[in-house]
Amino acid sequence: MPRQPLFAGLVIDEFDRPVEVAYVGDEPCYVVDDNGFRRHIPSEQIDRQVLEKMRALVEGHEDILSEQTAKMLGQDDIFSRALIEQQLKNIDQQFETLMQTGIPEDGRAYMGMMGFKVVINLHGEVIRLEQPGMAPEEGEE
Repeated sequence: MPRQPLFAGLVIDEFDRPVEVAYVGDEPCYVVDDNGFRRHIPSEQIDRQVLEKMRALVEGHEDILSEQTAKMLGQDDIFSRALIEQQLKNIDQQFETLMQTGIPEDGRAYMGMMGFKVVINLHGEVIRLEQPGMAPEEGEE
């Protein structure tokens, strides 16, 4: 079975139109409507850009994130925090695993319900991530 795009159903174009998913052979692609021309952009290209943006948000904040995560899980002890922090510091390995296994459909549905969106331009460049509770990126309104 071909790999499912990580963010299928969560990607929109810069004109706020949903982006479709299609396969070229076994390669999953996001399909952007460019005035009637359907641009097929390999999903891995966009998925990796999103993961890189997420990694940048985590980097340097592993201690705070591990503390808050441990509290949310009800495991607020030094060992749980250390374990979570170590996983965050090795986030690139976690993302590689995610690229192979994908995000379960229920997980993507939940992300969508929470307001998570990936906005791309016609060339497949990620313009921004829309995440609930996040301040706009620099230069955004």
